[in-house]
Amino acid sequence: MFAHLPSHPCYLNGAFTPLNEAKVSVLDRGFIFGDGIYEVVPVYAGRPFRFAQHMARLERSLAEMRIPNPLSRNEWLHIATYLVANYSISASENSTKNLQNLPEQDNFIVYFQITRGVAMRDHVMPKDITPTVFGMCNPMPTYSAAMRAQGVACVTHDDFRWQKAHIKSTSLLGSVMARQISFDAGAKETVMFRDGHLSEAAHSNVWVVKNNTVYGAPKDNLVLEGIRYGLIAELCQSVGLGFELKRISRAEVLACDELLLSSATSEVLPITQLDGHVVGHSNHSGQPGPVYHKLYAAYQDAKAADITATA
Repeated sequence: MFAHLPSHPCYLNGAFTPLNEAKVSVLDRGFIFGDGIYEVVPVYAGRPFRFAQHMARLERSLAEMRIPNPLSRNEWLHIATYLVANYSISASENSTKNLQNLPEQDNFIVYFQITRGVAMRDHVMPKDITPTVFGMCNPMPTYSAAMRAQGVACVTHDDFRWQKAHIKSTSLLGSVMARQISFDAGAKETVMFRDGHLSEAAHSNVWVVKNNTVYGAPKDNLVLEGIRYGLIAELCQSVGLGFELKRISRAEVLACDELLLSSATSEVLPITQLDGHVVGHSNHSGQPGPVYHKLYAAYQDAKAADITATA
């Protein structure tokens, strides 16, 4: 039925199965209502990065949704480890006729999704149903050295999404529509403002640099607290930069020295054009600035330290 999909292993409700054979009920509340949460864990050198922090966010989202956590952290880790270990084996078996499709690195993203489960359609949250648990693994998207050297272009838009953005919900239509705005404009991301203040991008957090201080939006219900929130704070301290969370006006964003994106896949990425204008009143060259370079280098050090600590 799903022959066009790869047969890489995935996890579904207690069993590992080929991705192209995995099936869920049409009455799953994730399908009917988007009633579920998800988490994306980056994996470097075969080891999940900041796994405890990702699990803590997964647990917060489940608690907000009143969905019981179906697995322990050790069980989640086992699933992630298995999927990563078996992905390359599966890819090799499926690429015998096209060897260039073999993964060239062991950096991956593991996607977890938990929905409330299967029940007859009713808006009220049913009790005593078993959550649907799904997991899969894919190669991590890469950003070329050339892209990092020149930065990316973004556009701005009003934040029209709901006011519970702190939940990492599978109800992502708002983010899909926001990302389409930048895609249609040939840009990398859509930087959004709510009531004249910075919130976040379609699927990234946004950081504003001014006078060697990195500013981010407050951690509240209007922003999904990316795992990089804590990491960026740590990296700023390690390289001698200031760090502050506060309401950031559109005017402050437009007057910044540098503008950055962060996410599990992009790590830290410089925005060098916003709405067709060069970012950075102190740097009219349109090139990534010194704060980006410091944070990106510190990010790589943090990855290496995490790999060493868990080896």
